[in-house]
Amino acid sequence: MRRFVLVFALCVAAAPAQTKKVLAMGMTDAEVSELQAVSNKVKVVGVTKENVMQEIADAEGFIGTITPDMVRAGKKLQWTAIRSAGVETILHRTGSTALRDSNIVVTNNQIVQGPEIADHAMAMLLTLSRGIHTFIEHRKIEKWQARPYPGIELRGKTGVIIGLGGIGQQIAQRAWAFGMNIIGVDPEDIPFSPFWQRVVKPDQLDEVVPLADVVFISAPHTEKSHKMMGPNQFELMKKNSYFIAVSRGGIYNMDALVKALDSKKLSGAGVDVTDPEPLPAGHPLWKFDNAIITPHIAGRSDHDAERMSNTIKENLRRFGDGRPFVNVVDKSKGY
Repeated sequence: MRRFVLVFALCVAAAPAQTKKVLAMGMTDAEVSELQAVSNKVKVVGVTKENVMQEIADAEGFIGTITPDMVRAGKKLQWTAIRSAGVETILHRTGSTALRDSNIVVTNNQIVQGPEIADHAMAMLLTLSRGIHTFIEHRKIEKWQARPYPGIELRGKTGVIIGLGGIGQQIAQRAWAFGMNIIGVDPEDIPFSPFWQRVVKPDQLDEVVPLADVVFISAPHTEKSHKMMGPNQFELMKKNSYFIAVSRGGIYNMDALVKALDSKKLSGAGVDVTDPEPLPAGHPLWKFDNAIITPHIAGRSDHDAERMSNTIKENLRRFGDGRPFVNVVDKSKGY
């Protein structure tokens, strides 16, 4: 009897750990195979909108944009990974708080898309401050007009960055390199850095907006940040200042931006994100020559897919090993 118990115990100890089932939504077979190669402690199953509900009941992980119905059906779900930085679409989708109120860990790609989005923000600012948008129009009609030329140098100018996280800090580094003075606005306690002079809390926004030669929007969209750049804040902006938005359109008031451009208070605006989005044909913002509008593509680059994939792979490996995740979202804060 003792021998049987000993042999049984040894067999149990030697048994491999059970693999964890992880669904990968909307990926090619090659992408699924690439994820599977990361760890033999997980089983990666590619799913589509058509068959996801059949597979999710016994899944422990989910990669993609999860819906409330999936959350409710995924009784064993422990982790979900979204490939973007913003998570408001999954935390509050169609008004549901199923994911937010669950025990499911959410990870995202915060910081990962910082470099290209910061490049995009600076490209918009430089296009406006150097008048490149005007010369692009001149090229269409083969017009050479050197004067008047109100070119603006960034050295010594003040930038207020609303949201000094992964994207905002990358913007600060680039703006600092151009000789700008940077003030950050963020609810978190941001460590000291030579790239910014100071960081204030959101309730101090009205104190620093009047100092700005350019206001950058790089904050996540949450209940607290919704329309925080409103009519009053646009009124407080300097004459001939610039406005650049590259995170979420819900953080600023579009009507107030249009009014600021129409009254010529602002020298220009660059927006990669709008509310509504897509920006509909006939919207007043389209009529301004000094408004640069790009269709929410600031996060795309020749390296962004690689970095986003690496974050997913690292967390997939950690999930299999039972180790803590990276890029964990605070669901109560929304970022």
